[in-house]
Amino acid sequence: MIEPETTALILLAAGKSARFGLSDKLTETFLGQPLGMHVVTALDAVPFARRVVVRDGVQLDYAARGYHEVHNSRPEQGLSLSLKMGVEAARGPGIEAVLIALADMPRVTAAQIHRLFEAATGPDSVVASSDGVHPKPPALFGANRFDALETLEGDAGARDLILAGRHVVTHPDELIDVDTEEELDKLMAKFGQVRGRLES
Repeated sequence: MIEPETTALILLAAGKSARFGLSDKLTETFLGQPLGMHVVTALDAVPFARRVVVRDGVQLDYAARGYHEVHNSRPEQGLSLSLKMGVEAARGPGIEAVLIALADMPRVTAAQIHRLFEAATGPDSVVASSDGVHPKPPALFGANRFDALETLEGDAGARDLILAGRHVVTHPDELIDVDTEEELDKLMAKFGQVRGRLES
């Protein structure tokens, strides 16, 4: 098992949100806080050795929540660039793994993160979450995978590594990834909320 105390959390919060419309999806209010802060709150109690966020222009103060902020000024180059920047910032003495999480997945739980740690066996580990059909983040990568993460290109990110790794199934609702206004509307409706829209 890999321990949280030797793991760096990398939160990916950079992206053009081109499918979302006029607003920045991470600043949309959901259950009383910005969408992009839910995973931060959920993972507050997990004792990571280091917390890194890769962001672009999003107006959320991750530094105030204990994150080292890395600015990605070229999010249009794809998810792989953010991954590379995050791993570069996370590397350091005693770091044996990185846990990759996405800021637009507001229902992630600490319980699922601990299940990923329990499934990891060492420095070659790749352990991803799954809804029972598709593996996806959050995902844990042992130190022997750092070089591979830093050489990825394009918008597929670590998809091939994740597909070949171990998968820990959890309820699909925990792994909702908000990419469009319709997806956010559907999620909010589950909690009796209705979102106001910006006028075009």
